[in-house]
Amino acid sequence: MQYPTPPEPSSRQLILLVEDNPDVAAYLNSCLPEYRLEFAVDGQEGFDKATELIPDLIISDVMMPRMDGFTLCQHLRNDERSSHIPIVLLTAKADFESKLTGLERGADVYLEKPFQPEELRLRIRKLLELREKLKQHYLQSFDLRKLAALEEPALEKSEGSFVQKIRECIEVNLSDHTFSIEQLCKAVHLSQRQLQRKLEALTGFSPNQFIRSIRLNQAKKLLLDPELSVTAVAYDCGFSDPSYFARVFKQEFDRRRWSGGKPCAKVFNEV
Repeated sequence: MQYPTPPEPSSRQLILLVEDNPDVAAYLNSCLPEYRLEFAVDGQEGFDKATELIPDLIISDVMMPRMDGFTLCQHLRNDERSSHIPIVLLTAKADFESKLTGLERGADVYLEKPFQPEELRLRIRKLLELREKLKQHYLQSFDLRKLAALEEPALEKSEGSFVQKIRECIEVNLSDHTFSIEQLCKAVHLSQRQLQRKLEALTGFSPNQFIRSIRLNQAKKLLLDPELSVTAVAYDCGFSDPSYFARVFKQEFDRRRWSGGKPCAKVFNEV
């Protein structure tokens, strides 16, 4: 029996299925029509595809050739490219020790076979909802979009440190208007695809949007200093064209109030 053919790319969330049994892979494919699926036949291929594609979620069997599901979990959690991805382990190993092993190695959910499709779909939905809350937290922290108040989710240390590393790299090069996505990728040792997938998964921003958000938020702070002109702030924050800076600043902040509810007159009178 052949493995299912992955559907054409779309905006649907991407799930990587790591399963060496074609019948089980076909059944999982039939259970998850609302998602875009990729397939791997063992843990090694699963790890290679996960770090290349950066899926939104991974479902893996435990007993597989070359690399089992426990080892796959451990490798995924220890690799910065994939450490944020939710993992569901599906296995016939129902004993308590096996379940503890899976959770210790980094699985978010451990489901025993045979499983109920409804439970699998619910578990997946809840994991992806938690990931979305994390995005909302970062969006709020950058203050670039109007968002409803959300309860701040617990951030895993590796995820927080990754975003912080990206942020610090941008801040070090803040005044350099030539600083590019390619330079950022080289600095953090990720391909452009890997950076885009991981950063969007964690923050909701593309790399370009993330860089611009850092620049604009720094500009918002500097513009409150009466000694600094709008042009000087634009150059200090990596904008080579003050007129362009003025346009994107107005688009992003649109006369929103800050600093105790008082608008910064210089921003919208001079800019």
